Amino acid sequence: MRPMLDWGDVFSFQDYGELLALLSNSLIAGAVLGVVGGLIGVFVMQRDLAFAVHGVSELSFAGAAAALLFGGSVVVGSLSGALVAAILIGVLGAKARDRNSIVGVLMPFGLGLGILFLSLVDGRTANRFGLLTGQIVSVSSPDLGWLIGISAVVLVGLLLMWHPLRFDSLDAESAAARGVPVRAVSLTFMVLLGLIVAVSVHIIGALLVMALLVTPAAAAMRLSSGPVAVPLLASLFGFTAAVGGILLALAGTLPVSPYITTISFLIYAGCWITQRVRSRVRPVGR
Repeated sequence: MRPMLDWGDVFSFQDYGELLALLSNSLIAGAVLGVVGGLIGVFVMQRDLAFAVHGVSELSFAGAAAALLFGGSVVVGSLSGALVAAILIGVLGAKARDRNSIVGVLMPFGLGLGILFLSLVDGRTANRFGLLTGQIVSVSSPDLGWLIGISAVVLVGLLLMWHPLRFDSLDAESAAARGVPVRAVSLTFMVLLGLIVAVSVHIIGALLVMALLVTPAAAAMRLSSGPVAVPLLASLFGFTAAVGGILLALAGTLPVSPYITTISFLIYAGCWITQRVRSRVRPVGR
């Protein structure tokens, strides 16, 4: 009897070189998102916004689905939904309890609205499914230009506000006492987060976007607490997960998201094991 699942059904490296050349846009997009996503993920973790990332992605999905239904730009629709969610969370969710409540309301609303819009779209099943789980063939040259431009804006914004943002993320009360405009910093960061979430949806999908914006930074924090080492490691882990996942997906028959999320999880698991080993060995060496 033939097994229900054969490795040939999951991986096939036939014509891999030709496929690699055709999907260069996706590789570039994955590399950019992995680096910038890992970097902004450090502040996502420090500010306890992992749950908010998912909320923003659901509204981004709803905006993209609306654009698909009404014939507009999916990129613009995704950006619009993400920015609306990010600003709402930034303005109304100053306290963690309020923020979690708002995200809890936005998530099912955005997901339900997006599913409603997709159910009304005729045909184009692959495109609709790709909004949820990612699609490596969906990055056209114009979309790549948008993605690189938005990622550059996010990167420059982070670098310009790096020190006040880090101060506010680690100790908001002391930052406010020292004159840091914490509310403006928080709102600006949420806008930057909304931008990068919106473009990430096109690579990994709305349901699994945290694999690029949360997991790499969480893994980096398992290995180090240094102000330079953590961002560098997070960007490296994000790059590895995104590009590695796309390279595996080129030879596979599955959507790109399972590959990216699996690599991201394995990186985190490896960092967690390393941290545990260090914690047991360190007292012995003293």
